Amino acid sequence: MNFLAHLYLSKNNKNILIGNFIADAVKGKKYENYPKEIKAGILLHRGIDNFTDTHLIVRQSKRRLNIQYNHYKGVIIDIFYDHFLAKNWEQYSDIPLEIYAENVYAFLQENIEIYPERIQKLLPNMIEYNWLVSNASIEGIGKILAGMNRRSKGISKMDLAIEDLVEHYDDFEADFTVFFEELRQFSDEKTINLLK
Repeated sequence: MNFLAHLYLSKNNKNILIGNFIADAVKGKKYENYPKEIKAGILLHRGIDNFTDTHLIVRQSKRRLNIQYNHYKGVIIDIFYDHFLAKNWEQYSDIPLEIYAENVYAFLQENIEIYPERIQKLLPNMIEYNWLVSNASIEGIGKILAGMNRRSKGISKMDLAIEDLVEHYDDFEADFTVFFEELRQFSDEKTINLLK
């Protein structure tokens, strides 16, 4: 669910952006069926996920969450971090978030026929509910968490995580700010290596 971060870290390379966007639906070695730059985007996405999942700051953020979320903690932190990226967008981009989102949606829509079926079904919802921009508000994050809880048939209890966000808001934001600088550097270096 941390689409904004993955899209942002694709920089201005539209093929890497496509690969980064569809990566979760491309399993195993199926990435080899794609052209070089889309393949690089898929591998960048996997690298970003691994970097994030193993990072000490992210682990610190997970420890701030209530124990009840179990293995959903990583997903919750991804959503929280996308919130802080959207909220503080002007620190990371000269293009206003609303305009960036419109441009990305239009580009992704143009290329929908090459996406795996799961992503083809997801994209219209992403556009209709303007996920990239709605991330910027606590209310928007609350709706996303509630939707994720419904998808897990209530098992994840992710709808309750909005309370954790509000309670530890400044700490989560501080975690994100330090972590994201390291993630940007990692992502830039990884992209250069993948395109060699």
